[in-house]
Amino acid sequence: KPSMWPNSSSDSFLLTSFPGLETSHHWISTPLFFVYISVFFGNGTLLLLIKEDHNLHEPMYYFLAMLAATDLALTLTTMPTVLGVLWLDHREIGNGACFSQAYFIHSLSFVESGVLLAMAYDRFVAIRNPLRYTSILTNTRVVKICLGVLIRGFVSVIPPIVPLYFFPYCHSHILSHAFCLHQDIIKLACADITFNRLYPVVLVVLIFMLDSLSILISYVLILKSVLSIASKERSKALNTCVSHICCVLVFYVTVIGLSLIHRFGKSVPHVVHLIMSYVYFLFPPLMNPIIYSVKTKQIQRGIFRFFTTHRVNTCLQ
Repeated sequence: KPSMWPNSSSDSFLLTSFPGLETSHHWISTPLFFVYISVFFGNGTLLLLIKEDHNLHEPMYYFLAMLAATDLALTLTTMPTVLGVLWLDHREIGNGACFSQAYFIHSLSFVESGVLLAMAYDRFVAIRNPLRYTSILTNTRVVKICLGVLIRGFVSVIPPIVPLYFFPYCHSHILSHAFCLHQDIIKLACADITFNRLYPVVLVVLIFMLDSLSILISYVLILKSVLSIASKERSKALNTCVSHICCVLVFYVTVIGLSLIHRFGKSVPHVVHLIMSYVYFLFPPLMNPIIYSVKTKQIQRGIFRFFTTHRVNTCLQ
């Protein structure tokens, strides 16, 4: 079969789900399918709520909407191949589709980290400069921050993805997941992959480490401000940060967990690597809407208003 890409010795890869558990695919796919449905329902509801409810047209909720949209996009990127392998045993994926999926998976992960940093900045301004909050975080500035986060995420991943189209692949062509990851693909390349090994490490350190450090510093400064105000106002101010802190912990704990498994888990069974990768891609998108719905009173009121308004409108019709 002729290749459509220069120097490529094959034009497809084979995805893998859970080796040795092929007969249990339908049992494995059932909870995964319900998680996917919950992710779509939770994040879709948040997006609809923020769009429809004018009380939520504030910077904090615009960033939350971007977080929900990023989670939806990341879930949509992995879902077709995961369910395709589990339901239909459709393992083959073309080079172009595989590299594109890897590009969006890694880009959206960096976008999510950037959105969490933007949300930390929002809380920092709201608590440190409450009187100047609306003048600092104008709609124009919010749009610029969001564009900056998107550009950083999508542009920074281009350098290691482009060479994938030109590498020859002369190994087994079998990937170790039900979706394409850059680190998985380069293992199959028969070429000098020094750049593709070093650049992602530097990128991960620069983005994830700097973002998490910036978030930590912003919360140290927030805590310093909160401790200097009256106790009643103190708890109110901290309450606005609890949801965001929970989302940050959910995201970075899964990132650290997956990184540790990949770096030091050579003797760990492959199934543990697979489970950790699913946790990384599905746990934050599943938990973020739940955290904000449980912890944020404005979201709770918004949900109540949304459903009561629609109920009244249905009764009137």
